[in-house]
Order: sequence, then C-alpha cells, then structure tokens
Amino acid sequence: MAFVRRHNDLGHMCVVARRGDPIAGQVFIEVDHLDGTRSLYTPAPMVSRGEGAGLVFQRRFDHAEPEKIRERIAREVEFDPDLWVLSLDSRDGDLGIDLVRDSQ
Repeated sequence: MAFVRRHNDLGHMCVVARRGDPIAGQVFIEVDHLDGTRSLYTPAPMVSRGEGAGLVFQRRFDHAEPEKIRERIAREVEFDPDLWVLSLDSRDGDLGIDLVRDSQ
C-alpha cells in the first residue's frame, strides 16, 4: 500500500487492480505509459537477487501492447489466485522499486 500512496502523492494514478492473499500473494505492477503501451514488472527470482535483498522486481514486458499484458496477468492468475496487481499510470520511468536486469 505504500507504493500506491507514494505514487498517488506524486500525482500518478495508482490503484490496487486485483487483491490477492495479504500474506502469500505476489505483487505484479502494471504501468500504463499513457501512450498506448504498458509495461509489466514481476517479482524477480530469488537467484537473481543479491544476498539479503528485499523485494526486487524484473521488467517482464516493456512498452508492450495492453492486450499482451492483460493476457500475461490472466495466465498468472489461473496459476496463482493469490496474486496482487497494482496498476499505475505514469510517463515517468522511475517507479521507485529495485530492479534486476531485463528478462524479456
């Protein structure tokens, strides 16, 4: 919820688009770039995180068609119904999250 509040305070529209399990649910971040494209960030695999690192994300899609992002989220929800999805409208590339290298 801190992510949502921070971005709304910055003037970006950010909402919880899908609520998952408050303890076990992973978090996906969908970014609408307001130019007809979207990006998707998912938790990075443990092996790609540094030792002692907290939550680290990877960019799964960068400026892709919105339908492609929706399809990926729908497939993941079928596999993991505990999934959370945060939806952010932002032209700014800095999300304020820790990222590993691109995995496209």
